Amino acid sequence: MDKLKYLMITTLSALMNWLGILAVPVFLMVGCNLIDYATGLCAAKYRTKEAVSSYKSIRGIAKKVCMWLLVVVGAFVDILIQYAVSCTNADIDIPFIVATTVAVWLVVNEIISILENMIDIGVAMPPFLMPVVKYIKRHVEETAEITEDGREDSING
Repeated sequence: MDKLKYLMITTLSALMNWLGILAVPVFLMVGCNLIDYATGLCAAKYRTKEAVSSYKSIRGIAKKVCMWLLVVVGAFVDILIQYAVSCTNADIDIPFIVATTVAVWLVVNEIISILENMIDIGVAMPPFLMPVVKYIKRHVEETAEITEDGREDSING
């Protein structure tokens, strides 16, 4: 049993070390994915026009997997940026900025979905909770907003 415990701790430590700044948002995203899926299944019983079906369930799982892939794509963009910077012989360390922003945005969306599921189930919601989460989402979107021509929006720059 101790060998399994040490293996799990070593594996988790190596993963967190490799992910760096991205570790917390990724673990939060996985946790939120699981909670959203579970609360979505529970809320489906309370929604009159929706019923639980294997098609919707598989579609929901595929959607969660694609969220993880979005973070991977963000990491690819970060790696490309780091590669371009290193080709200029600049000694700048750029962490997973794009991937982290994508992961944080996805976590906030999952939290909104979880809260909506809980409202449909009938859970009393503190009146400040949804506005706070939506404010965080708006702040992340405004902070990362870039126009189509590649320049930052005038609001942020």
